[in-house]
Amino acid sequence: MKCEHCTRKECSKKTKTDDQENASVDVPSPAQENGEKCDTSEHKVLAVSLCPQSLPYFAAKFSLSVTDASRRLCGFLKSLGVHYVFDTTIAADFSILESQKEFVRRFRQHNEEEPALPMLTSACPGWVRYAERVLGHPVTPHLCTAKSPQQIMGSLVKDYFARRQNLSPDKIFHVIVAPCYDKKLEALQEDVLTASRGSRGTDCVLTSGEVAQMMEQSDVSVREAALDTLFGDVKEEELRRHDGAGSDGYLAHIFRHAAKELFNEDVGEVTYRALRNKDFQEVTLEKSGEVLLRFAAAYGFRNIQNVVLKLKKGKFPYHFVEVLACAGGCLNGRGQAQTADGRTDKALLQKMKGIYADIPVQLPEASTHVQELYQEWLDGTDSPRVQEALHTAYQGPGQPADSRDIKW
Repeated sequence: MKCEHCTRKECSKKTKTDDQENASVDVPSPAQENGEKCDTSEHKVLAVSLCPQSLPYFAAKFSLSVTDASRRLCGFLKSLGVHYVFDTTIAADFSILESQKEFVRRFRQHNEEEPALPMLTSACPGWVRYAERVLGHPVTPHLCTAKSPQQIMGSLVKDYFARRQNLSPDKIFHVIVAPCYDKKLEALQEDVLTASRGSRGTDCVLTSGEVAQMMEQSDVSVREAALDTLFGDVKEEELRRHDGAGSDGYLAHIFRHAAKELFNEDVGEVTYRALRNKDFQEVTLEKSGEVLLRFAAAYGFRNIQNVVLKLKKGKFPYHFVEVLACAGGCLNGRGQAQTADGRTDKALLQKMKGIYADIPVQLPEASTHVQELYQEWLDGTDSPRVQEALHTAYQGPGQPADSRDIKW
């Protein structure tokens, strides 16, 4: 038995079994019977945040709809003692919106003497770590300064949600469930510390595959449960995603926004054209034979190396590149959909793509919760708090690395 917000099995708070709930019979914990008291200073609120690219894996693996998979996963986590289970889509909303604004600003400020373009996405920790630790200048100045969804979710949970619950950030233990191992590295970054609070935004990262293995090996009775929201809403919200085939779709969202903001052009469906291979694709906005915007998506390190080589030579024609370390995008993260010998389970991945494609798309601008949070949490869309909570700076190769980072 354990009390609410306590991660220990022994606790001095009186508890009840399900059968005794109606009989109102108090059941003392083992610690009480031994005359011991639980140290309430050690109590933690356990919060888990799920990446949207993880849910199709659980749906495909257990032959469920994505909604049923989320409810089963949420119920399983809560059966282990987790108090809140969130969806990180809202954090990606913030990251995309801030990336959109930054691209428009860079485009308008760009000149030959001080090139602000191309802008390279910063949502993938594997890519960002490579850029910081290996490449440095001239690549890091081109990284978008918007924080990744994981970093922003850490701030939302440890800052905004903590305040709503009247909790100190260090009383919350925040776990991310993600499709790749590089998210573990990201959690170690000092920059993940919540704004002005001194508490790490993400305390632990589990891959989707690690959680699935826990579910398969567990004999705990699971009762399905709905995902929680940061706002305490009772109504279960419909799962949604962003406009990307296997990722959060930074390219599509920023392309549409830039076309409208810079050239007053409305773009409906974004048309991709594969170039070198299926993981290097191009999108252009043309008018009267002139290319106004040229965007690219570069997935996998083979394509990343080609991007970096051309960038260093000054022969790079693109205004923006969505960069992801995993070939095929986030759905193909190495933390899920793997066979026993460490290869991609292609059949399972194909199912996941279909499931992900069927999740409704919602523009970040359409989220009323995001607009409310800009005002309530960040004091407006252009306040100093926005820069502090939603943007970051990058280290160069000469900067000392975290010792755990090196060992990992």
